[in-house]
Amino acid sequence: MKTRILVITALVFATMTFAQKKEVKALEKSIKSGSYGEAKGLVGAAEALMSGMDGKTKEKFLLLKAQAYLGVDNKNFDDLKKAAEAFDMLKDTKYATEGETGKANAVAAMVNTAVEDQNSNKYEEAGKKLEEAYQYSGDNKDYLFFAASNYLNAKKYDKAGSIFENLLESGYSGQRELFYAVDAATGEKKEFSSKQERDFSVLSKAYIKPTKELSESREATITNYLIAIYSLNGSNEKALTLLDKAIANNPNDSKLLVSKANTYLKMDNMEMYKNTISKVLEMDPNNAELQYNLGVSEDQLGNKENARKYYQKAIDLDPKYAAAYNNIAALILSNDQRLMDEMNSLGTSNADYDRYDALKAQRQGLYREAMPYLEKALAAKPDYLGVAKTLYNIYQQLGESSKADEVKAKIDALEQGK
Repeated sequence: MKTRILVITALVFATMTFAQKKEVKALEKSIKSGSYGEAKGLVGAAEALMSGMDGKTKEKFLLLKAQAYLGVDNKNFDDLKKAAEAFDMLKDTKYATEGETGKANAVAAMVNTAVEDQNSNKYEEAGKKLEEAYQYSGDNKDYLFFAASNYLNAKKYDKAGSIFENLLESGYSGQRELFYAVDAATGEKKEFSSKQERDFSVLSKAYIKPTKELSESREATITNYLIAIYSLNGSNEKALTLLDKAIANNPNDSKLLVSKANTYLKMDNMEMYKNTISKVLEMDPNNAELQYNLGVSEDQLGNKENARKYYQKAIDLDPKYAAAYNNIAALILSNDQRLMDEMNSLGTSNADYDRYDALKAQRQGLYREAMPYLEKALAAKPDYLGVAKTLYNIYQQLGESSKADEVKAKIDALEQGK
């Protein structure tokens, strides 16, 4: 009786082994013929028998499973993830080399699908895919940086902030080596995709003077992103802490000081705001953009006179600073609505008529004062549509019909994309 049981058991085992190998061979045949859809359908049947496979058969099956889901030019993210998982399981097998190559191809394809989402403004989806790709990338934190950037575009500030914080804590800079050589014929400097490509070109004598440089660090970009996120979330103290660290590492960066000043502004800490602004001006008094930003800050505070001084300083430093011209015009015209409201509230008495005429004269005076600033703004930036429209209305109010017609033609051309 025992002998019979052993024989039956052996037959069952032999049958199972045959079935396992049959399924794996069918899967391999589909892949070799390029029938990846069929191959994916066969994976399930083989996988159901996986627990009984011997080590050699199991390794072969994992390789075939990974290849089936990877396919050729596959853009199905779930398939690519399954492929990466299967390739990753081959790292301690005889197929380790195929596993590493296949996993790299799967990750590259995963990233490509994320880029497609990003280009279609599907930022959150792109962020999720890049986070998944990172899991199989061998700790390539570039994918996390771009994932966080996509979350930022999707306004998922908590997710973006968490990743950016972790990147800073890990010491990530995003820097990589860049390889260059000079074209022997033209003298132009060229960047190569790898050291090997550069060295081969130099050996061929087509290029000379090989050099190596580091790409720009992303630390400052991450810091600025985090400061913006903290500002949006109202986490001003965290923003100040981060700014202090950044300023300690970059003491000559006036933009960081401006960010710090603006943070104090949001906290209504006017004493620290003014102290920080004075340091900014000492550091970089001839920076037109800085002067303009200071004007915006003062404008937001309601300090119109100080704002105009800063805008004018920006113009003195850069006579083509269109936004500064426009903002001075906006300051001048800020009283227009008040005058118009009063005009509309007047009655029909002689005194009211006299007051109306006086107010109308004041409005025209504002228009004449603002007009040259708007004209200079449009001259400095011919596609400044908002300025063109304001200028058109002013010309109409002042009876400057020929000038109004001229700027109206410009407006029509801009709106038609010409």
